[in-house]
Amino acid sequence: MRVVRSLVAGALVAGAASVFAVLGTGSASAVAVTPLGGGVQVDLSPADTAWVSQNHFGQTIAGLPHPSAASFGEALDAAAQVSSSVPGGRVTFTVYGPVDQLNGTMLALQ
Repeated sequence: MRVVRSLVAGALVAGAASVFAVLGTGSASAVAVTPLGGGVQVDLSPADTAWVSQNHFGQTIAGLPHPSAASFGEALDAAAQVSSSVPGGRVTFTVYGPVDQLNGTMLALQ
């Protein structure tokens, strides 16, 4: 059962990452997803950061059935709120590890 939950959570996290990729399509500065050894780095554009903040997208992620979802979602909303309050502000984050033991960093940038 634990494996099934991990697979479902992994699919949901992957789905959330694909939403970020779709957000950037059609805009001049799209979401950038960069593979890293054992993980991925996601850079949101200023427009995508504003969208995440305005729509409280972190709350959606916080509701996913994953041990890291709540803290990640809260951090994403907080970082997006801070970054979107300044011109050109954006969010970048990294995610490492197996799906059931994710960890990483999140930055609010100007």
